Order: sequence, then structure tokens, then C-alpha cells
Amino acid sequence: MLRLDHVKRFYRLLDTLDERLAGARRLADCSGRMSWPKRGIYLFREPGETRTDSGVGPRIIRVGTHALKEGSGTTLWNRLSQHKGQVHSGGGNHRGSIFRLTVGTALIEKGGLDCSTWDNRRGVASREVRESERPLEMAVSKVIGEMPFLWLAVADEPGPTSLRGYIERNAIALLSNCARQPIDPPSPSWLGLHCSRQKVRDSGLWNSNHVTERYDPAFLDTLADMISRAEPTQ
Repeated sequence: MLRLDHVKRFYRLLDTLDERLAGARRLADCSGRMSWPKRGIYLFREPGETRTDSGVGPRIIRVGTHALKEGSGTTLWNRLSQHKGQVHSGGGNHRGSIFRLTVGTALIEKGGLDCSTWDNRRGVASREVRESERPLEMAVSKVIGEMPFLWLAVADEPGPTSLRGYIERNAIALLSNCARQPIDPPSPSWLGLHCSRQKVRDSGLWNSNHVTERYDPAFLDTLADMISRAEPTQ
């Protein structure tokens, strides 16, 4: 099965990256004071989510990057901090992070919560609305904060030809189980199965973009090259 072979190679490459980084970091433990590349790709794991077909170990549940539009100045840590939320309050802003938004919809569904404003991104939310959403924002921060992740420096310029974008979309397309024989499907207790986005539920990833696309196997060679250049973390 060709796709399974590609998934196995993908995870072997991540094992190498894990070694060079001296292990994944848990998002709740991270801050902007740490050493981060200016631009890069991140790959999240989730407690309880393991591979069942491609080998032994944690499975990737979200792939992302940042600054793909020309002129964007967003850094890797900028993007990660948007997902993490606010340290002082424990809250966050799901309107600035689709990752937070989708996790929130799953918590609403699973817990039978009432938060009608959560999935409404029209206009600017009032202070009253944001205050009413704070308990859910805090719950989202707790869930995402527990997730370990790997990161890979890719120092390219924002734009349609971004190497980061190329690796991101192909990694998502490779790992996605949308409309295909599942490889490393989510566990029955995976929170994402309660998400309001069908593409999240079907793909087994906290991603909606690129989950129905075809992947280019050549991206694995590019990924291998970038990982070989990754500077070891002390």
C-alpha cells in the first residue's frame, strides 16, 4: 500500500526531527523567551492519540505554518502563542485561531455547553460577548496547552511559492483519512470526533484545509532535506 509506505517514511523523518530537537515541547510550557526560528512549520501531537498502522508512537493531529500571504510579518512563535492563549488570564481569542475555534466546538458538543456566539466570526465581538466566552476559552487553552509539538525551521519568504506552505499542505493531505482507507485513525475517545467541522471528524486531524487534496510524494524528499539542516537543540 503506497500511501502507508509514505506515512511510515513521514514518521521516520519526524523521529529524526524529534532527536535533533531533544524532544517535543508541550505548548503550555512554552514562551517567547525560548529560542524559536523566525519562520517554520509546527506539528502537534495529542495525549492519548497513537499510531496503529504505521508503527508505534504518537500520531500527528495538526500541521500548520504561518505568514503565507505576501508581506506578512507573523513569526512562528506569534502563531503558536495565538493557539496557546493568554498566560495571565488562561483565556484566549478563538477568533484569531481556527485551531482554538474548532477545539471549542468539540468541547461544546461533548459537554452540551451553551455558547451560541462561539462559531460566529462576523464583526468584532463586544466585551460582554468575550466575557461570556471566557470559561470556554480557558477550557480550550487547557486542552491545547497539553499538546506536545515539534517544529521545523523553514526560512523562506511569505508568498504563494512558500516552501512552508508546500510542506504543510502535502503533510496534511498525506495524513488525512478523508474519503480513503484510514491509516492511523483517531481513537474512539478523540475530542475531534465531536467537532462541528466534518472535515476534522473525517480526516482525523484538527485541520480543514487540504484534507481532501492529493499529496505529492516528492514533498517527503524536501522534508528530509529540511530536517537534515535542523540545528540540534541543546
